[in-house]
Amino acid sequence: MTRYRFHCTNGSECILDAEGTLVRNSDALGRRARAVAEAAMRSLGAGDWTEWRVSVHDLTGRRVWIEPFVTQDLPTREAALAA
Repeated sequence: MTRYRFHCTNGSECILDAEGTLVRNSDALGRRARAVAEAAMRSLGAGDWTEWRVSVHDLTGRRVWIEPFVTQDLPTREAALAA
């Protein structure tokens, strides 16, 4: 397993992942990146997420994956709280 950092950015703002996450293989990078994006959107609430992406880096700082935030299938925070 390899440790990767999953940073979120829109090009001017950042949510940095200082700890990173152990990932078993490269197929799991996309799944983990999507989970990170969903958690960020739920945590921070409604907003314009269209420019945001998860930038995945290995521990040397080399970018190995980019995953855009996807918002159409994500329930709003208010809907999640009402459920």
